[in-house]
Amino acid sequence: MKYNRLERYLTICFSSKVAPIIVLTKTDLISQQEVVQIINDIKLRLTNITVIAISNETLDGIDALKIRIEKGKTYCLLGSSGVGKSTLLNNLSGKAIMKTDAISDSTNKGRHVTSHRELIVLDNGGILIDNPGMREVGIVDKTDGLEATFDRIVKLSQTCRFKDCGHTDEKGCSVLEAVENGTIDRSSYDNYLKMQKEKAYFESSVSERRKKEKDFGKMVKNYKNEINKNQIRTNL
Repeated sequence: MKYNRLERYLTICFSSKVAPIIVLTKTDLISQQEVVQIINDIKLRLTNITVIAISNETLDGIDALKIRIEKGKTYCLLGSSGVGKSTLLNNLSGKAIMKTDAISDSTNKGRHVTSHRELIVLDNGGILIDNPGMREVGIVDKTDGLEATFDRIVKLSQTCRFKDCGHTDEKGCSVLEAVENGTIDRSSYDNYLKMQKEKAYFESSVSERRKKEKDFGKMVKNYKNEINKNQIRTNL
């Protein structure tokens, strides 16, 4: 289970004001004990997120997911290539709408099939969108998406000794203390710091781009003003 990538997907959702549901697919490939362990591990790192385990083969959990889909609301399937999104859409619709492929014998993973977005209206009136699988997930978050994903860390940071604490080596850092005593998962903490750097880079890039656009706009405006002045002198 790639928990770091999962946190990235959730950050995209929160940044877009989307309420996420984590769907664990292909549970028929592992034991029930392993499924329970994965769900518990997710809940240790993430709070207030609905987790539903399903199997596209046995259809276990499909009904639990169906009742989450409401009439008139739009839902988007977001995930890595080959996790079973298209098969899930087929099972939810009850029709073979999307092309699917067999599990690879060499990797025991699904093959990437979907190459475009597909919008399907389900029988109950819910709208479902299947997306091509993503192999890389970047962060372009300027809102509170990151803070919502790592809400435990953000809440703890409010009790740090220093208001501008970077949570790396400062004395009196509540976040570092929580990592040391196991309250905060160390991998999640490392992922948070990494994504914070990406967010800072994105924000600085946007700021620099806007400054260049503003400077260019001023240059064009000054150029036009100079042309107008020269035309007035010529007419005189």
